[in-house]
Formats: sequence, C-alpha cells, structure tokens
Amino acid sequence: MKKEEKEEMVEKEEEKLSFEDSLAKLEEIVKKLEVGDVPLDKAIDEFNTAMSLARACDEKLKNAEEAITKLVNQNGEVVDFKVED
Repeated sequence: MKKEEKEEMVEKEEEKLSFEDSLAKLEEIVKKLEVGDVPLDKAIDEFNTAMSLARACDEKLKNAEEAITKLVNQNGEVVDFKVED
C-alpha cells in the first residue's frame, strides 16, 4: 500500500470519530511526542496522524459553529442568530 493511500484511509477513519474521541486521540499523540522517546519514523507517522486529527476537529468545530449560528424563523427561513441587547 502506498503512503498516500494509507494516509487517505487514516483520514477517512478519523473523520468518523466523534469530536471528543478525536481530541482524546490527539492529546494522546501529543503526550507521546512530548516525551521524545519515539523513534523518528514512528514520530513522523504520529505527527501526520495528529495533523489529520487536528484538521478533522477543526472541520467539526466549524460545522458546529455554523449550525448554532443559524436559526429557522416562523416562516421556515434560515436566518443568522443575533443576540438582542
């Protein structure tokens, strides 16, 4: 299996994880890398996985933000959420 194919499979798997699971996995990888006793090849793989997880988390946060800033009014129209003073 080519490296690009492997990375694509990993990204697809990570997109299926919940935000909380992705974040927990990301934190676990960061802790491993901070210790510094990971062989270089493994560290590079872990770094790539962490970057993929970070992108997936960012995308999920953006989608959530977009969803909560939109409301459906009484006419069924989607409108921006505004806090009245």
